[in-house]
Amino acid sequence: MATYLRQKPAAWFMVVAVLLVLWGLAGCASFYVHVAYGPDIDPNATDWDRAYFAALPAWLNIVYAAAVGAGLLGSIALLLRSKLAQPLYVISLIAVVIQFGYIFLATDLAAHKGAATAYSFPALIFVIAVFQIWFAGYARRRGRLS
Repeated sequence: MATYLRQKPAAWFMVVAVLLVLWGLAGCASFYVHVAYGPDIDPNATDWDRAYFAALPAWLNIVYAAAVGAGLLGSIALLLRSKLAQPLYVISLIAVVIQFGYIFLATDLAAHKGAATAYSFPALIFVIAVFQIWFAGYARRRGRLS
């Protein structure tokens, strides 16, 4: 009878997992501020910012919550060395693509704020989401997740 033993992860693995949990917590905090305060949190918010925020559909908040919630849960699963990390990260990435796809295709944010402002942070979010999926797959292949 074969026994399966999980390999103890290297210290760098745990550092990356903790950093991804912190990234997930930051995303959840950002979502909370978005829902609780909207553009009023920014003292430099313009009338355009307020109108833009008011015009966003309610379902976009659900997608935003799914993106940050699944990302945080995926990071917690990674920290706990659970194989659920990768599918949770995939859900998060799908929600990120839907969220920013809508924002970039259905609104005039980039035209109003400029491409550098509108695309830079969402691009970083996308890259980190792809990294999370890759990293969870790497950890699973190395026997660090079960």
